[in-house]
Amino acid sequence: MTEEKIRFLSKNLHIEGLVCIQEGEKGVVVTHPHPLYGGAMYNQVVETLVEVYQDKGFSTLRFNFRGVGGSEGSYDEGKGEQEDVRSALRYMYKRGKRDVDLAGYSFGAWVNAKINYNHSLCNRIVMISPPVAFLDFSFLSFNPKVRLVVAGGRDDIAPADKITNVINTWNPKAHFEVIEGADHFYTGEIGSLKSALSRLIS
Repeated sequence: MTEEKIRFLSKNLHIEGLVCIQEGEKGVVVTHPHPLYGGAMYNQVVETLVEVYQDKGFSTLRFNFRGVGGSEGSYDEGKGEQEDVRSALRYMYKRGKRDVDLAGYSFGAWVNAKINYNHSLCNRIVMISPPVAFLDFSFLSFNPKVRLVVAGGRDDIAPADKITNVINTWNPKAHFEVIEGADHFYTGEIGSLKSALSRLIS
């Protein structure tokens, strides 16, 4: 699938993204890992999410958070980044997408989880390796939109046992998938991640 380079406004900042528009109302906004540790929209886990969603017929939008790549502004500890996510959701709405997932990897999953679950433009939240041992998730109580969480069995940043302890608080109906042998970066396990996501996303 071909992605088109776009820019959209997040308040007064121009944010760069890559969009692929397909027929129908299904879409996804995909967010990337921590900007201060090299995270960007070209990350291999982000690209895997985009590929799987496109294969399932979803329109996709991935973007660089403020201060990353060609996006204006600077890192804002997750606060301004929430505005970037909301602006991306609004962009998809303007493109006619009414059934939109919010899928994030690592830091991106943390930022997505901070979006008010009453936000009408997002129907479902998919979290890949939410970094529960690195960032504070205590703000996240029940959120019925959290439907799918995936983590690696050898991940010390998003340890499976810690996620198991909190996922019932987030949403007892959420599905939690552990990819045995995978670390936080899915080194050598991108294929396993892709097949799991292909099975779980519809």
